[in-house]
Amino acid sequence: MRFTKMHGLGNDYIFLNCMEAEPADLPGLARRLSDRHFGIGGDGIICVCPSGQADFRMRMFNADGSEGAMCGNGIRCFGKYVYERELTKKTRLLIETQAGNRELKMSVNGKAITEVEVDMGEPLIAELVNLFIFDNRYTAISVSMGNPHAVIEVENPGALDLGTVGPAVECHSDFPNRVNAEFIRVIDRSTLELRVWERGSGETLACGTGACAAVAAMAAVGKLNREAVVRLAGGNLWVRWEEKSGHVLMTGPAVTVFDGELAD
Repeated sequence: MRFTKMHGLGNDYIFLNCMEAEPADLPGLARRLSDRHFGIGGDGIICVCPSGQADFRMRMFNADGSEGAMCGNGIRCFGKYVYERELTKKTRLLIETQAGNRELKMSVNGKAITEVEVDMGEPLIAELVNLFIFDNRYTAISVSMGNPHAVIEVENPGALDLGTVGPAVECHSDFPNRVNAEFIRVIDRSTLELRVWERGSGETLACGTGACAAVAAMAAVGKLNREAVVRLAGGNLWVRWEEKSGHVLMTGPAVTVFDGELAD
């Protein structure tokens, strides 16, 4: 079984070509391959599959084996994967995901994809949720980008003990299906700082859906413009929440790390 390791701003995934068939026990395979000591290492695996309603279908599994509905950094890498491996000649693609179809617009330099813009669809912003965690009160804005997010504004995201606070938010009783947790600071009206605890993967260097959820949440409460740079540990994403369409557009890089073959 051949694979490709890719990342978007350090949010790394193991890509498998499943156009002809999917491997057995994908949750178990995700847990085994994602292990950074005994496997390839990654935040999960992404399967490139055929689709009856779009150009391709993306399936993604987190490092704990749970299947995710959508991954913003992963889908940018997905576009780069199918184009550079000549599975398509198109630079505009429609990708089927569990969160719905997502449109990609890819920038090409020679034969390489350098940047991808993703139409992430409309955010669904719900009510504020007050969370009491270890005697601290956090106010979260619930946002769905096809997957669930809790956007929490804090004074200094870098100072948080994310390994403790992150899983407490992820598994909080107010989120029975667990949640992705974004801890953010508004730097100015066009810039956010963000740390993320991803559901099923833990802290990651970047989260595309989380960046989109954070911009939508802060713009909705009047603290941010509808277009902003989101600063993450792995680099920057550019997010625009279109007023006319209501869709969130996210732009960022995609990088191939290496190709390999599984021994067994």
